[in-house]
Amino acid sequence: MSLFILDKDIYFPPVHLAEPDGLLAIGGDLSPARLLEAYRHGIFPWYEGDHILWWCPDPRFVLFPEELKIARSMKPLLNRQAFRFTTNTAFAEVIHQCKNSHRPGQDGTWITDEVEKAYIKLHELGYAHSAEVWKDGSLAGGLYGIRLGKVFFGESMFSKVSNASRYAFIQYTEQLKQEGVSLIDCQVHTDYLESMGARMIPGKEFDRLVQNLVER
Repeated sequence: MSLFILDKDIYFPPVHLAEPDGLLAIGGDLSPARLLEAYRHGIFPWYEGDHILWWCPDPRFVLFPEELKIARSMKPLLNRQAFRFTTNTAFAEVIHQCKNSHRPGQDGTWITDEVEKAYIKLHELGYAHSAEVWKDGSLAGGLYGIRLGKVFFGESMFSKVSNASRYAFIQYTEQLKQEGVSLIDCQVHTDYLESMGARMIPGKEFDRLVQNLVER
């Protein structure tokens, strides 16, 4: 298969033409129009060096909110409201913390300055959302992603205090479920999210769900 090179036109090739590792295209930009067009087709960007790479892995790692698993160790924290939970009160700080968080096994982060600015713009437009947890008045953890219709496309999370990101994810998943969200895209496998109920589904099933659930 050939790698597609994007130009100024807001267009993506069909997702079934992606490479076996999920790589679909290279280039383009991070304008709101292009990012939203990507997410509407289940495509997301990752940077490699100076290049924007566009991905659509098959199979896809997702969480159905009704399948959320809450570890026994988390229940006392939730019951006593160990953290204060909020949404969309500190988006810029959340993405900045995600950008600067050290992750074992990773050299640096895909969240460049350009990515940070692009998603803050999407937040200002009402598409990118954050969930935050606070401890003693300070931001302890959080996550952000894109909400389109009944799908939340998760992007990144961080934790400065033990269990803070897990607490934020659980609380936000419960909130999304109440708001009618049917699918949370987790992109690629992690043991961390698998422990909370995320699982792999075939790319064709993911594409069908996105086409049915995403707001056009």
